[in-house]
Amino acid sequence: MSLLSPAPSRAADRPVRIVALGDSLTAGYGLPADAAFPVVLERVLKAKGQAVAVANAGVSGDTATGGLDRIDWSVPDGTDGVILELGANDMLRGTDPAMTEAALEAIITRLKGRGIPVLLAGMRAPPNLGPDYVRRFDAIYPALAARHGLVLYPFFLDGIAGDRGLNLADGLHPTRAGVERVVAGIVPTVEDFLQRLRKGP
Repeated sequence: MSLLSPAPSRAADRPVRIVALGDSLTAGYGLPADAAFPVVLERVLKAKGQAVAVANAGVSGDTATGGLDRIDWSVPDGTDGVILELGANDMLRGTDPAMTEAALEAIITRLKGRGIPVLLAGMRAPPNLGPDYVRRFDAIYPALAARHGLVLYPFFLDGIAGDRGLNLADGLHPTRAGVERVVAGIVPTVEDFLQRLRKGP
């Protein structure tokens, strides 16, 4: 190589740094650490040739408001993108969907202000909460994605919700196999997100 040739960029070699900000579904409730969603997602992406590091910022029991309260220390400087998975506990507690939406909007706005793009992982309410609640809650995620131009994965638990064989005995949290199914579903959306991150603003 000529001495006058430009040095290769080190930035291009480093992994894309993702933080998975969520609740027990992200944290890996009831599972070994190596079976948690961020760990499995990183492994699958690396197997597909993606240079990526996925940090686990899941806190069991967290609500959207709880996520907002800890956003600054849960998402460190140098983060390239966030997978935002919050709202399930709000729904289980029957929280007013307007409150959940406001907290998620504040998280997204705070991250955008720091120049950190967001992949929004949606949640859906079960029918037993009543049609009005279901309608209002389920509308949160598409509305936020449209308003902020986010990459949206419509339903984080797609393919495993209600499947006893893929959930723990509580019927709420995925088994190891359930997490693998969640990751298989979301990977194409995450790959689109990574492509957007690498292109930059």
